[in-house]
Amino acid sequence: MNHHHSINYLEIPSRDIASSKAFFNKVFGWKYVDYGPEYSCFMDVGITGGFYQADVDFTLVRGCPLIVLYSNDLESTQASVIAAGGKITTGIFNFPGGRRFHFTEPCGNEYAVWSE
Repeated sequence: MNHHHSINYLEIPSRDIASSKAFFNKVFGWKYVDYGPEYSCFMDVGITGGFYQADVDFTLVRGCPLIVLYSNDLESTQASVIAAGGKITTGIFNFPGGRRFHFTEPCGNEYAVWSE
């Protein structure tokens, strides 16, 4: 059900859609529906959205929004990020409400993962 004025969809730039898809599938188990070579939709990951082909990436240093994922096992997820070719940009740290780390995926986009 769609809720009035809620965030409904998320579009993420990717320098290499196949690489982004492979990374998020390997680390987080995401599945996709492709809509041509320059767009791939992900569903059932907390929000529906898609990767689109672009020659840009996003990071906090540039003032871009931070997409934060949740994990039941932060250390295991951090190890999976590294094993899949991601780079840890900020190691696990405490914040009010939990712990988290930041990483870039192979195309350079920055994300975070948190846990209680």
